[in-house]
Amino acid sequence: MRDAQPDPWAHLREHTAARIALGRSGAALPTDELLRFGLAHAQARDAVHIPLDVPALEAQLQALGCATHTVRSAASDRATYLLRPDLGRRLHPDEAQRLPYLAPAGGIDLLLVIGDGLSSQAIARQAVPVVEAIRRQAPADWTLGPVIVATQARVALGDEVGALLDARLVAMLIGERPGLSSPDSLGIYLTWAPEPGRHDGQRNCISNVRPEGQAPELAAARLWWLCQAARRLQLTGVQLKDRSDAVALPGDTPPSLGS
Repeated sequence: MRDAQPDPWAHLREHTAARIALGRSGAALPTDELLRFGLAHAQARDAVHIPLDVPALEAQLQALGCATHTVRSAASDRATYLLRPDLGRRLHPDEAQRLPYLAPAGGIDLLLVIGDGLSSQAIARQAVPVVEAIRRQAPADWTLGPVIVATQARVALGDEVGALLDARLVAMLIGERPGLSSPDSLGIYLTWAPEPGRHDGQRNCISNVRPEGQAPELAAARLWWLCQAARRLQLTGVQLKDRSDAVALPGDTPPSLGS
């Protein structure tokens, strides 16, 4: 049996969670690194397949003072969701008929939709702290609607939900596709004037929201900067550049992004 040989780049592992400088044993990976890879792969698969505990999530959100409503996509189960992304982008017909009755008079400035996406772990771990930070930093003149919890959801599902609830902006908080070092990463997708048919070029994305990436406070601050800019310009997407850490909009006081 060959002894494991250290990798000369091993010191770089102090700066990243990426799978680098793994060493070698002969022409193969050392056994401990092979086992770590197997564990990471299993965690990524679990993140995709374990269902979101919706009642627990709703209870936590309601403890923050949020009104909540649950919806489901047109994908009937997880297998269908994974095989038919198009169904995850559309509401179930029953939900589409019910939602308009929940729209408050005067509309909503920012609607938060939480979708399980491709990582229920991301939602279970990150969604509540992110919603709490968003609510804490909310400008006084902005109306937030109820928090919508969506299952078997893709990003575009938020467009239909936002349109039915007369929201000027919708922010979809969704579990991102898990990587081998990040099974619990949350993404935030912001869309101005949501309606079915919007495409990714019409959204802004804040990704890698988790303790090892962007902290909830930082993500919320970026979101509010983008919201203020979107309301001023009446658009989101490729024409709205995130300069939240460098440029203040005239007349606005964007939230601090920290040191």
